[in-house]
Amino acid sequence: MLSKKKRIEKTVKRVLFLILGSALAGIGLEIFLIPNNVIDGGIVGISIMAGFLTKWPVGLFIFVLNIPFFIFGYLQIGKSFTVSTIFSVAMLSMWVSVLHPVPGITHDVFLASVFGGIVLGIGVGLIIRYGGSLDGTEIIAIVLDKKTAFSIGEIVMFFNLFILSSAGLVFGWDRAMYSLVAYFIAFKVIDLTVEGLDESKEVMIISDKYEEIAEVLMARLGRGVTRLQGEGGFTGESKGVLYCVVTRLEISKLKSILDEIDDNAFVTISSVHEVMGGRFKKKAIH
Repeated sequence: MLSKKKRIEKTVKRVLFLILGSALAGIGLEIFLIPNNVIDGGIVGISIMAGFLTKWPVGLFIFVLNIPFFIFGYLQIGKSFTVSTIFSVAMLSMWVSVLHPVPGITHDVFLASVFGGIVLGIGVGLIIRYGGSLDGTEIIAIVLDKKTAFSIGEIVMFFNLFILSSAGLVFGWDRAMYSLVAYFIAFKVIDLTVEGLDESKEVMIISDKYEEIAEVLMARLGRGVTRLQGEGGFTGESKGVLYCVVTRLEISKLKSILDEIDDNAFVTISSVHEVMGGRFKKKAIH
């Protein structure tokens, strides 16, 4: 169990990153996208269009339109997530209002879409990474994900296709297409921010030479290796199985080692979103 000091430090860190993420999202919107009539998806996109049509503050719409989703999220998901989401949305509303008088950096719509998508994606990614959300449609998607065969990403994409298409009716179809560009870039940057640039891979190796392979991996990659005992389903023979986690940059070296020792080894490699605990630290490849 975490000590009181550790819990306070963790909470302060979380709050600071939620504020930073909201500030970056606000910059992406008010300095790049909104001045060029390019929208984001979800409630933010609806708020931008509502602000354009009514001339009321976009920040006000972002917070007010999310209120029903706050209540829904509290009832269906839980207190911690909902509190973080309310705080993040409130911060975004504040930053959007504060930055509104600041003129946009560029009037080149393509540049605004690209850089707005990048900055917005980093901001949203930080918020998701630290337990919050900026959009009510994500709350709906999280709940529906448990009750339908569709993933959270597919549900959010479904909502956003309608919202981004609506931009064509409000701002013109060229702006709708630029909005799709910004949304796609933000979507990819969110993944990079949440998962990290130094993506990890988990590796399962089945080989008769598993002991030798384990020793070489530990010596040359500096990675811990877990030895498992398996059994062939068809032959019933005992099989040595190795499990280890490496960085994306180490995959090539690992394959080279396997080719040297046992080029008939059965290997599976898959992505890992996060690694916690253990002794997973970078060491020089040699």
